[in-house]
Amino acid sequence: MWQLVVTCIRKRFRFNCSASFLVAGKLINHSPIRRTVTQSLTFLFLSFPLLAQNARDGIGPEQRFYAVHNFRDDWQVYDEVAKAYVPYLFEVQGSVPALSIFIDLESNRHYQLLLRTHEDAHLFVNAALRKKLIADQWYTFSIDSLYGVYHEPKLFLTVYGSPGPDARELMMAYPKSILQKPIVASGDNLSVRPRTFSVYQDFFALGLVFLLATHALLFSMNRRAFLTFYDVRDLFTLRTRDESFLISRPMSLTNNLFVLNLSFVLAYLFLFVQSRNIDVFASRALSLDQQNFGSVLLYYLLISALIFLSFMGKYLMLQIVGSLYRFDTIVDLHFFKLIQSSLLFFTLIGVVAAVLIFNAPYIAELTNLLLIPFTVFYLGRLVLLYLTITATAPIKSLYLISYLCIVELVPLLIGVRFAL
Repeated sequence: MWQLVVTCIRKRFRFNCSASFLVAGKLINHSPIRRTVTQSLTFLFLSFPLLAQNARDGIGPEQRFYAVHNFRDDWQVYDEVAKAYVPYLFEVQGSVPALSIFIDLESNRHYQLLLRTHEDAHLFVNAALRKKLIADQWYTFSIDSLYGVYHEPKLFLTVYGSPGPDARELMMAYPKSILQKPIVASGDNLSVRPRTFSVYQDFFALGLVFLLATHALLFSMNRRAFLTFYDVRDLFTLRTRDESFLISRPMSLTNNLFVLNLSFVLAYLFLFVQSRNIDVFASRALSLDQQNFGSVLLYYLLISALIFLSFMGKYLMLQIVGSLYRFDTIVDLHFFKLIQSSLLFFTLIGVVAAVLIFNAPYIAELTNLLLIPFTVFYLGRLVLLYLTITATAPIKSLYLISYLCIVELVPLLIGVRFAL
């Protein structure tokens, strides 16, 4: 019984489908309809290269981003009758000055939110005024930063003062990789070709050789200082001899050479992090624009010089704050322990980075892997400095904690604030 019913349904379905295709074929054979269909298909096929080109081109400021989602059709407007937010339709609501949208933060972590208006407007976040928007200027918001500030799975954004459906642009995007190049499709993509390596890969290989050479040079020039700086037992020795030449003369040529070598290591790590598409600073002020070897080399030397000057500025800050607290006797010891701990830790991190570069080049998510060891290092160094200084000089704990907070925690928090 059931098989007979199923057979009848199948036959009826086949008859209907055949009749439908027959009618459609007859309609298409009419010249007006055939001409319309042909023009539509021609337009569709001609549009594919344009759509592919738009997909390859960047968006946002300086076209440094790729689009993930365009919110053009997701805007909402408050309806007085329904007493709720309804989808915005220009044919129904017209030019409304205030449009709102819900942004899902949890589902878009590690992306960037791009916003631009064609007239001056105001941005409201959760019904609170946050920013005045200048016409035709891109504004970039990190989803991770927004999630860290508001601690909510969704945000309610409102743009007021720019009427019309095309007067505002809001897109979810992700930044272009420094190493990424446009993908051009061709017919011979499956042919066997020599593997190409990025300019970063060449630089990391030569940079590793350079760092090995500088360490070997320092070891041959002053073996005693090298063994002292890279001695783990000496690092955790609380009672340090103040008459040591590395402590009593912090601005000597030997100390400066080791600080310069530390700057080379840190600059190497800085480029390693940036090569994995992690912006150390949200402003991208120190980002590398060009991708040839000469530009990377000059960029590496520039970062090394900035780090070296930062260490010199750190010592000057220790001198100024130490003189205010009358801690002149511990400033040199503080600077020595700072350089010694940094040399040991960042050299070890440099070895790990070299292993990842040449053995695991496709590990891209390093933010969580770097955050924990760096946090532990800086907190551990702060405790080590406190114990070393208290074991060396009779200083009240309250004054010493205040001194360490000013010279260690405050610069760290400022750096983290600029990084985020």
